[in-house]
Amino acid sequence: MFSVTSTRKLMGRRRSVFYQDVINGLRASQKYLFSKYFYDEAGDRLFQQIMASPEYYLTRCEMDIFQHQSGDIAALFEGEPFDLVELGPGDATKSWHLLRELMRRKAPFTYYPIDISSNVIGWLEEKLPVSLPGIQLQGLNGEYLDRMEYVEHISQRRKIVLFMGANIGNMTMQQATLFCRQLHDRMRPGDLLLIGFDLKKDPRIILDAYNDKQGITRAFNLNLLTRINRELGADFDVAQFEHYPIYDPASGACKSYLISRIAQDVRMNDDEVIHFAESEPIYMEISQKYSLGETHYLARQSGFKGVREFYDSKKMFADILWERLP
Repeated sequence: MFSVTSTRKLMGRRRSVFYQDVINGLRASQKYLFSKYFYDEAGDRLFQQIMASPEYYLTRCEMDIFQHQSGDIAALFEGEPFDLVELGPGDATKSWHLLRELMRRKAPFTYYPIDISSNVIGWLEEKLPVSLPGIQLQGLNGEYLDRMEYVEHISQRRKIVLFMGANIGNMTMQQATLFCRQLHDRMRPGDLLLIGFDLKKDPRIILDAYNDKQGITRAFNLNLLTRINRELGADFDVAQFEHYPIYDPASGACKSYLISRIAQDVRMNDDEVIHFAESEPIYMEISQKYSLGETHYLARQSGFKGVREFYDSKKMFADILWERLP
């Protein structure tokens, strides 16, 4: 149990890291912000709205997989007791189907959802024991790799890791390879990784998913500026920035920017001034799309082998099970 003092120190350290990340990003020659900071309370709420929007097909496609194929997935997990570690679970509406199936089969497992959002973890710890009575659950708030090391420290059981929702797409190909190698290093031979990939498809379908007509994705991106104002003492005029997404069908990279409408200065915490030229962009996030061949290459490069692929009915999305090699 953390004391009040230690909790405040932890919050202070996280706020300090947030501030330094923002300053470093906005001082760069090509300004950027880390997408992981989208997820404050308002950002969590907006992302739930994005996932429910007509244009955002990803959630519906992956839900299709888990509603209809959780039995097949769960069968591949059977055996000795295991820890089910989910990275970035959101509200767990998709993994809920898998959790229910595992409990129906009386599988011996503990569920460890890991999320940078304390709001998400608090919600899961409150709601899942109600909808899935008897579930063994320990929510962990923090960075994925750090919290995975903690799970390995407290439990020697085999690990099955879920990294779904096309979260791997929030990285470039190079970053994804490094991240998967880091996952490999925190797993043991024979451990499993179920990873969700948004597959390359009609470019118009992809771009519309990040530029919905209701403007929810726009609000989601702009909310990060509002968060910086509130938590870091900045004075962004949010109305002077516009959301701009682009998609390159050759590389599969869908990128989002915030564009400064005018030349302007933004003050940070009274001691930093960031200048923006008119039309200068802030790079906000990438949503990388994959061909099936590229997923196979990523597995080989990061020390895994493919076990099985699960597709939605339209084959627009794939959840692919990998096994960690020695």
